[in-house]
Amino acid sequence: MGDERPHYYGKHGTPQKYDPTFKGPIYNRGCTDIICCVFLLLAIVGYVAVGIIAWTHGDPRKVIYPTDSRGEFCGQKGTKNENKPYLFYFNIVKCASPLVLLEFQCPTPQICVEKCPDRYLTYLNARSSRDFEYYKQFCVPGFKNNKGVAEVLQDGDCPAVLIPSKPLARRCFPAIHAYKGVLMVGNETTYEDGHGSRKNITDLVEGAKKANGVLEARQLAMRIFEDYTVSWYWIIIGLVIAMAMSLLFIILLRFLAGIMVWVMIIMVILVLGYGIFHCYMEYSRLRGEAGSDVSLVDLGFQTDFRVYLHLRQTWLAFIIIILLLIFLRKRILIAIALIKEASRAVGYVMCSLLYPLVTFFLLCLCIAYWASTAVFLSTSNEAVYKIFDDSPCPFTAKTCNPETFPSSNESRQCPNARCQFAFYGGESGYHRALLGLQIFNAFMFFWLANFVLALGQVTLAGAFASYYWALRKPDDLPAFPLFSAFGRALRYHTGSLAFGALILAIVQIIRVILEYLDQRLKAAENKFAKCLMTCLKCCFWCLEKFIKFLNRNAYIMIAIYGTNFCTSARNAFFLLMRNIIRVAVLDKVTDFLFLLGKLLIVGSVGILAFFFFTHRIRIVQDTAPPLNYYWVPILTVIVGSYLIAHGFFSVYGMCVDTLFLCFLEDLERNDGSAERPYFMSSTLKKLLNKTNKKAAES
Repeated sequence: MGDERPHYYGKHGTPQKYDPTFKGPIYNRGCTDIICCVFLLLAIVGYVAVGIIAWTHGDPRKVIYPTDSRGEFCGQKGTKNENKPYLFYFNIVKCASPLVLLEFQCPTPQICVEKCPDRYLTYLNARSSRDFEYYKQFCVPGFKNNKGVAEVLQDGDCPAVLIPSKPLARRCFPAIHAYKGVLMVGNETTYEDGHGSRKNITDLVEGAKKANGVLEARQLAMRIFEDYTVSWYWIIIGLVIAMAMSLLFIILLRFLAGIMVWVMIIMVILVLGYGIFHCYMEYSRLRGEAGSDVSLVDLGFQTDFRVYLHLRQTWLAFIIIILLLIFLRKRILIAIALIKEASRAVGYVMCSLLYPLVTFFLLCLCIAYWASTAVFLSTSNEAVYKIFDDSPCPFTAKTCNPETFPSSNESRQCPNARCQFAFYGGESGYHRALLGLQIFNAFMFFWLANFVLALGQVTLAGAFASYYWALRKPDDLPAFPLFSAFGRALRYHTGSLAFGALILAIVQIIRVILEYLDQRLKAAENKFAKCLMTCLKCCFWCLEKFIKFLNRNAYIMIAIYGTNFCTSARNAFFLLMRNIIRVAVLDKVTDFLFLLGKLLIVGSVGILAFFFFTHRIRIVQDTAPPLNYYWVPILTVIVGSYLIAHGFFSVYGMCVDTLFLCFLEDLERNDGSAERPYFMSSTLKKLLNKTNKKAAES
């Protein structure tokens, strides 16, 4: 009896056999994949150790504050540069030197200043005028005017010229503008008017700046911040509306899922007769027409889609699509029934809609720890000083000590050389291992983030499986199914979740490395290397998608049966392969409904926010607050609405997938007899012509 279908099941595993003790998610289970659990705990301990080492050696001030030629921070409280927040370059043109790419530092003296220069001034002119006191603030600290002009410029005590500049990222950059084709620096420019005379167009610059609405980045940020301060409560109201609409949409799916799908299908069915007739007539008419035998592949992509209507292949494809809809009608009905059942399940386990907040909180912790560790690792280097010299010098790029350099042998042999801060680095074993520690940091982030997502999927799957395998719904539903599933996942299956997350993390870190190598190879002209890199990126992208799909279904089987990861993944894969057409139909129907829901929610809330913040509608007595940029709260509401809708629908999608696997298991395990009754809903039994037979004594 067990070998009635050996050829079919031999390719896709053996279906589940009837188990009289199985009444849903198994409670009496044991720990799975313990070795992976131990590896995860050891990796977390190592990750914490890396974080402690990074926090001990790192200094995030190096990212926030710029450093001068002596390696001292600009604008940091408690230092002599506390009131000098900006970094000024003596000759910023030298920052375009290739040396910058090697040393990550401009080969020109740099000092911290209170404000960037706002006028054009040369050292020679300032020295003999009242502007010298203003000019001195851009010279090295402690500069005394006791040298000649040539000696001052040669020693790098003062810049040769000041150019009007604007602060950007706490660094002074030339304020360059264009006006009617004339390149202007700051508020002045020198150009010939056709008679050899020099013209000053300061007033034109100011007019151009006002006309073009030139704003500094700081002013833009402040205006956006002001918009948030006056509109934050309206933004929260918009997000609450999005949350209410998401919840309402999920509840209405219980009643309207069939309508939403069949409205689209009925529109096709209404024209099926005419459609098939018209397609066949067009197909026959084009049979003898010149050029109608061209294939769609040969034609390629055309912006004028009417071109495709003159091809026989197009109308043949229409006929095939229409016939597919007719033959897949029953499977579409099953998908709709499962979606309705999922809405009921979510209604009975309402706390599941709040679980994405737990996942979001845990992901935020992972992101925060990864980001802070990455910053501390990247700033845990020591200040390295090197010799810079514009003239030929055998000691150029050698390390030096700024305190002893003036009396050193290098300084005597290269009088024009200077010992300048180059970059943050080091030669110790710790500094050489920094790249490896950064890779480990990224790998642990992927592993922990995937573990958090896996924990959420197993928890939701366990709760919704408890609903499906309750014979009398909701009377047989256990108390607190979500908390019970969460406890089982952590207590018994931490190792299995770590195993699945580890496989996915390995693929993701390989993809990151491939992206890094691809960026490095962009300048190369090796076509074979580029082709190989493209193929590898494509293959690993597909592999990641497949592993995510396999992991998701494996976690559902883990939640139900308590088996290890490999067994669960194999059973889930074979179960889906035995029902591949149902899988494809359900996937497309749910994708359509979720897309429809997200468009409806995000579009509705976005349109409402647009009309409100642009003062086109009023709510009771209140009107929208005055804003600098009305798109700031609108975009915030739209992005927030999408994230909220995605969170709700992720729960709903997990519910649909869980009920689907349970439904397939139900069909294989049971036969509708009194001893082996079906657990599926009455709608599904009616669609499949299944019934539960009553016991003989009744």
